[in-house]
Amino acid sequence: MLIRKIEVFLRSTGMPATKFGRLAAHDPRFVIDLRNGRIPRGGTEKRIESFMQTYREHVHAH
Repeated sequence: MLIRKIEVFLRSTGMPATKFGRLAAHDPRFVIDLRNGRIPRGGTEKRIESFMQTYREHVHAH
């Protein structure tokens, strides 16, 4: 489930949910909406997972 992956990402990076939403989905309420049952479309889910992967690679590279 995408929200579980996001919650792990937020805990491991210390990133606030609203910042994650702005950066990953251009929607500060994205994570809050997911927590409340919003179901993302397939393309959105892929884009969010790609954002998390790229972010982790960038952080570990520095």
